[in-house]
Amino acid sequence: MSQHPSLRTGGKIKKKRNVLKRFERVDILQADGRWKEGDKAFGLPKTNSEG
Repeated sequence: MSQHPSLRTGGKIKKKRNVLKRFERVDILQADGRWKEGDKAFGLPKTNSEG
């Protein structure tokens, strides 16, 4: 029996997500210079998911 196409993974481009995890937002803020080590990780400002 074959696998349904919607269940296949790997080798394809990942779908872009609108909601980021906290650590992903911190990474984006660090890249922009708006967050540094030791800052609180709660109440983070909104970020653009494009990075």
